[in-house]
Amino acid sequence: NAGTEADVHISVYGERGDTGSRHLLRSQKSKKFLKGQTDIFAVEAVHLGCLYKVVIGHNGLGSGNGWFLDKVVIKDPITDLDYTFLCHRWLDQGQDDGSITRELPVTDASMLPGRQELELKKEKTWAAERWKFQKGITLQFYNRVTRGFICLYPDSRVDALGDKKNKYGKVFSMWMYA
Repeated sequence: NAGTEADVHISVYGERGDTGSRHLLRSQKSKKFLKGQTDIFAVEAVHLGCLYKVVIGHNGLGSGNGWFLDKVVIKDPITDLDYTFLCHRWLDQGQDDGSITRELPVTDASMLPGRQELELKKEKTWAAERWKFQKGITLQFYNRVTRGFICLYPDSRVDALGDKKNKYGKVFSMWMYA
């Protein structure tokens, strides 16, 4: 339920002005704003120079109007530059802060190469580890403190007491970074 059926609008701001509010009507996809989908729109406007923010939102109408927006990327056809505006928040009257419009500043270009590298690593790691999260899989982790296994069952139960004699347990090393 992260997609929306509401009408989405965007305003793009640059050093030479802004586009005004534009409705995003025609995506290259047959159904727009679906969960996990990337939609591509052509927006005609005068050249705005370097972009510094977008304001994006929706009208809040229709069933399932709440929307989780990851990011907006604008490709400038004149300079061939990509401008990224990170959101990673809900535009939903019943989620987050209740706002259906967000003002997103441009992401610092100096951050992008490192961020793109991190995203690539995240995608590769997920591709390698995705099997662990398929339906019916029980995950077991060895807890060095209790010297027992912690089991995460498919029905969402967690055995955190740690069976010390679990003959099916595998010992992994796991690191968590925040």
